[in-house]
Amino acid sequence: MSKRSIFEEVDSTKAEASAIAPGLLDRGRDGARGAIRVWLGILFAFVVAMIVVGGLTRLTDSGLSITEWRPVTGAIPPLSEAEWQSEFEKYQQIDQWQIENQWMGLSDFKEIYWWEWGHRQLGRVLGLIWALGFFGFLIARKIPTGWTGKLLLPGALGAVQGAIGWWMVASGVTSGEGMTSVASYRLATHLGIAFLILGYISWFMFQLGRSERDLMQARRAKEAKIYGMSTGLLHFAMLQILLGALVAGIDAGRSYTDWPLMGGQVFPPDAFSIEPLWRNFLENPGLVQFIHRVSGYLLAIFGVVVWLRGRRSAHGATRFAFNAVMAAMTLQILLGIITVLQGAPWQSAILHQLLAVVLWVLILRARFLSAYPITTSIKDQ
Repeated sequence: MSKRSIFEEVDSTKAEASAIAPGLLDRGRDGARGAIRVWLGILFAFVVAMIVVGGLTRLTDSGLSITEWRPVTGAIPPLSEAEWQSEFEKYQQIDQWQIENQWMGLSDFKEIYWWEWGHRQLGRVLGLIWALGFFGFLIARKIPTGWTGKLLLPGALGAVQGAIGWWMVASGVTSGEGMTSVASYRLATHLGIAFLILGYISWFMFQLGRSERDLMQARRAKEAKIYGMSTGLLHFAMLQILLGALVAGIDAGRSYTDWPLMGGQVFPPDAFSIEPLWRNFLENPGLVQFIHRVSGYLLAIFGVVVWLRGRRSAHGATRFAFNAVMAAMTLQILLGIITVLQGAPWQSAILHQLLAVVLWVLILRARFLSAYPITTSIKDQ
């Protein structure tokens, strides 16, 4: 008597039928599964572009150039000199212009305006691509069973992200409050949601890259220890990304340009000079950069531990995935040090952010392969 899988239906007739006629998820890689994966790939590319352009918008201090939130009519930029002058006059009312940018003329304003407009326009296009794809697949009944909620999630998070984006900008569009940039914790929230959306899209693409039958079989070989450790590494990496956003939010990366010391000391001077005390953890450049550095060291140590454990995987693809994580993490550490020593120029800073995206996705990939290993024969290993 042959052994039966614990995943088989109790009714053997139904089990045999399901083996002969697989569900929608198993009807070939070129059907709905493959098309949805392509659509998600396009969304992935746009989210990465949003992160990069958002970073450049922050680095060029362009994020407060548009002082209103007009989700629909804001898609049309100023088309006449009078409209440009009107937008410039609105900008001249906020603290950033009054304190830092009174030197600006209309032509200078246009440069920063286009950065912010481009960032918002990318968000609108991204939302449109999601809506066209989701409702198109839904109307055509091409969404696999159990996937409607999953595919709705990026769109829902995107809507939340738009609201958070304005919540962030509103913190800097002030008059008489002395604010010349957005609140760093709101910037960190905005970036964190972007990485969360990217993470879900990536995970769904990994799942759609293999048949449901393959995933079910692979799950039986799940390496729980490595999966748990890679999950911890993923969360730790997210924390470091959020801390990096706090650094960027107050230009803390330019406050101390020596390494491994800070101002010639292990602990930066005047780390708690702001009252009340808690504000130093968000607004004191020395302390914020110090926390980001220390967190980076701890992340590197934990990353090595996870990598050593991942190298012991029984599956070649999983081992390769963890090697890729270690390589990206090493590059990220070196680039972080270079960025500090150079005083955080925009070129190094944006590359540092882009490499964080790469590292984040590679950790997700290694975690996925820990949960759903690709089995190979002994001769292939």
